[in-house]
Amino acid sequence: MEVKARAPGKIILSGEHAVVHGSTAVAASINLYTHVTLQFPDPSHNDDTLKLKLQDIPLEFSWPIGRIRESLSNLGVPFPSTPRSCGTESIMSISALVETQDIPEAKIALASGVSAFLWLYTSILGFKPGTAIVSSDLPLGSGLGSSASFCVALSAAFLAFSDSVNVDLKQQGWFNFGESELDLLNKWAFEGEKMIHGKPSGIDNTVSTYGNMIKFRSGNLTRLRSSMPIKMLITNTRVGRNTKALVAGVSERKLRHPDAMSFVFNAVDAISQELADILQSPAPDDLSINEKEEKLEELMEMNQGLLQSMGVSHASIETVLRTTFKYKLASKLTGAGGGGCVLTLLPTLLSNTVVDKVIAELESCGFQCLIGGIGGNGVEIQFAASS
Repeated sequence: MEVKARAPGKIILSGEHAVVHGSTAVAASINLYTHVTLQFPDPSHNDDTLKLKLQDIPLEFSWPIGRIRESLSNLGVPFPSTPRSCGTESIMSISALVETQDIPEAKIALASGVSAFLWLYTSILGFKPGTAIVSSDLPLGSGLGSSASFCVALSAAFLAFSDSVNVDLKQQGWFNFGESELDLLNKWAFEGEKMIHGKPSGIDNTVSTYGNMIKFRSGNLTRLRSSMPIKMLITNTRVGRNTKALVAGVSERKLRHPDAMSFVFNAVDAISQELADILQSPAPDDLSINEKEEKLEELMEMNQGLLQSMGVSHASIETVLRTTFKYKLASKLTGAGGGGCVLTLLPTLLSNTVVDKVIAELESCGFQCLIGGIGGNGVEIQFAASS
């Protein structure tokens, strides 16, 4: 028996950067996933190792269970129902286990994700041999929540084989956990995110766990449910960005121009509030959907203009904006800016021919283009016979 888990990435529809200064932001799941398959060896095979296979890199890590048990002997028995942070002693022990894998220098950023894997696995399932195989639709480090999606999918797969959740091993197809089980899973995923990012907001893992959309302001999260289908073109500029420097730059601009920036943040807050209202309001017919899409386009354009005034755009982002504008499409950056990804709303009545032309032009600039539905299901699992 093996379990498969898939967890969606996320986008910020509105409010990035301004949310740090008290404005409302809206985030949504996107149907681009991190996939995890968890397998356990046949006892007759005498395989006493824990393996992590990252198929997209590709890299494979392997540890003897005896070595893990010796390094993390302070953990005792698994504690799947009581999520907890990785203590200093365990962090040091896990770091030593990761260092034995000789991760290539160019891939050293993966070390924190490998550490999160070891913490989640041993905390939830203990010291038992197994193999986790990971692949993802999400580009790494592009602001689409790839690390949170990774932690959510891992937590789902591990918890599915623990005693802390009730799942029907005979159920066919993809299915969701119950609400209380999702709460538990989300807490574990947050602990994994802390291993990777130190002090994450919890937004990314919450969106990936529950799906659909959330509105957040000053640490308060409100789950939303969209009443309309939304499709986005996501353009990955492939330009890396320094999130801390971009956030600091906005704060410095606020210090230099406090009154003007206050108006900017208030405007972003109003955009986020209106966007959330539009998405949740009923859309009884196609005409209503088209009218709502037009309003969303205007709000996206306004939000992008305000992000430009904060100083977080980039030449690559502006290239995407100019390209999509030629086809009368609305776009905005998502996440930190300074590169990363750009969202373009694809209206319901837009022809595939136009979409293909836009993608061809963007890809000729060296960008990566992905299309995803917004606000769908959160994490899901599926059981299957071991291959």
